[in-house]
Amino acid sequence: MSHGPRSGLAAVSSALLAMSRHLEVRDVLKTIVASARELLDAQYAALGVPDDHGGFAQFVVDGISDDQWRAIGPLPRQHGILAAMLHDAKPQRLGDVRTDPRFEGWPSAHPELSDFLGLPIRDGDEVIGALFLANKNCSKPQGGCGFTADDEELLAILAQHAAIALTNARLYERSRELTIAEERSRLAHELHDAVSQKLFSLRLTAQAAAALVDRDPARAKGELQQVAALAAEAADELRAAVVELRPAALDEDGLVATLRTQIQVLDRAHTAHVTFTGRGVRALPAAQEEAMLRVAQEALHNALRHSGADRVDVTLERRGSGAVLRVTDDGSGFEPRAVRRAGRHLGLVSMRDRASGVGGTLTVESAPGKGTTIEMEVPGG
Repeated sequence: MSHGPRSGLAAVSSALLAMSRHLEVRDVLKTIVASARELLDAQYAALGVPDDHGGFAQFVVDGISDDQWRAIGPLPRQHGILAAMLHDAKPQRLGDVRTDPRFEGWPSAHPELSDFLGLPIRDGDEVIGALFLANKNCSKPQGGCGFTADDEELLAILAQHAAIALTNARLYERSRELTIAEERSRLAHELHDAVSQKLFSLRLTAQAAAALVDRDPARAKGELQQVAALAAEAADELRAAVVELRPAALDEDGLVATLRTQIQVLDRAHTAHVTFTGRGVRALPAAQEEAMLRVAQEALHNALRHSGADRVDVTLERRGSGAVLRVTDDGSGFEPRAVRRAGRHLGLVSMRDRASGVGGTLTVESAPGKGTTIEMEVPGG
């Protein structure tokens, strides 16, 4: 192989170690792509996982900056050479991809690719992805490709490991979906048994109050007081049932990995740039982790939906035996006291209740035109 067996084993070992450390498939794919690019000494590498609609569910690249990636635009469609690798299921080694009759161009911000090596990723007979490299850093034969047959053989090994990673990730996601389905079923039973009877009683009592309001106002008033009591009990029962639904991802991955995954999704789904940084956080008591996740979700929702922010930064760092969550945006900001006077809380009351409910504190710093910072601290266990 072009870089010797030691380099090849090191790269494959790195990919395998990544698979054993991570359940999140994107982290594994990034390691495989980076390993392939470094091992075969290419300028660019990418790995695409197709969806069921002619595009890609995931597309991981190495060799370009985040700014370049955003400038390129939406994920590619399955056309040209990418389609050939997914549908013909054969390796593609080309001296210049631009001269291939299947080449259909790329966005204006896309880097120029010349020599090209691509392989399908198979799970049995099914093609579940495509791994490819471009622009090998070497002198090329006239009209030929810098990538060799040895390079193709080594990339095939990495493609096999990518298939394992993707298959494991699918099994993991299905397992998580089953867990969520089981939780939903349990909640449905809880709601039916604990809440529906109270709602039925509430409805009958309200009907009785309506019938009495004209001929016996005093009794009608008593019935309405009973309506209020039943409504409060039903709300308490509902709240108790919902609180028991600790997010499955927290149990599986912990707070740091769950936040990182959710923020990666938000960054791709919104025009604002959303970042996450985690620093030395230890596992926290379950209730504190859930409260921090819920506060982060509420703060992110406000920043992305209401503030007009271009950038939202989320940090989670250790403080003593506990942790501090900080969500900062550069959006329009607001006057917290004016929001309270207007009867709009932007979820601030809920966030404060969640923080105090686990022995933590929540602070909000904001002003019109100055962005917003929401900070939550919990004591740990």
